[in-house]
Amino acid sequence: MNSRDRRLGTLCREARARLAEAGVATAALDARLLVAAAAGVEPAVPLTDPEREVTKAALALVDSHIARRVAGEPVGRILGAREFWGLPFALSREVLEPRPDTERLVEAVLAWCDEGKGRDHPYRFADLGTGSGVIAVALLSELPKAVAVASDMAPGALATARDNAWQNGVGARFLACRGDFAAMLGQTMDFLVSNPPYISLAEESGLSREVRQYDPRAALFAGEDGLDAYRVILPQARERLVRFAPVFLEIGASQVLAVAALARSAGFDDIGIFQDLAGRDRVLRARCVAK
Repeated sequence: MNSRDRRLGTLCREARARLAEAGVATAALDARLLVAAAAGVEPAVPLTDPEREVTKAALALVDSHIARRVAGEPVGRILGAREFWGLPFALSREVLEPRPDTERLVEAVLAWCDEGKGRDHPYRFADLGTGSGVIAVALLSELPKAVAVASDMAPGALATARDNAWQNGVGARFLACRGDFAAMLGQTMDFLVSNPPYISLAEESGLSREVRQYDPRAALFAGEDGLDAYRVILPQARERLVRFAPVFLEIGASQVLAVAALARSAGFDDIGIFQDLAGRDRVLRARCVAK
């Protein structure tokens, strides 16, 4: 980059051009986020104050950030944080970088709450395979009297999730628990929610470089057909949920029939499907309403 010009606007233009040349689809946005972070300013500042100059140290950091992005590292990994549901979340090596599609899972749960006991009810729920804690923390931010039990097998993920809960003001209602999905739960939950691994091993070659190289494999892959996690979660959930209590699962766009069949085999008789903004099947809700 041109080290003689340290203005934010110029740095963003140069960074955008470099990222676009490398084939980054979101070059303009990524450039602005990375330049702003290196300069220690809010992401809007390069737009509102493009003539502001950065320090030499910040300029070197801009170069480092852009080089890492050109090499395929996601913006969230470079910055060590990602926004979800309008809240900030720190990332670590043992957690997925959250995707906007997962917000549909939060929306489905909140819609169920709104249709039933409302958001002020003292819900007790579990987030299975919590990762960075984004789902549980987002729900706790909307359900002021709720308590979440967040399970994960990775100690590093639980530590990150716990820190994120405190950072977002819900740490006292976020109970981190190391364990395999719902195996440790009693029959006291109002609902379960999970974004489990659901990518098949056969799909690995088709994943983006950002996902293959930087997301933890244990949080991505679920056996030859991508259904292994559902085969564990659904029977466990059926054993531990009382009548009418639902389980909400994020699913792959092509998995709805297979996961619905697994849910019925586990004893659930009421299945609901919710699409994301692109019209793809994204969330499955299962509950038992029969006696």
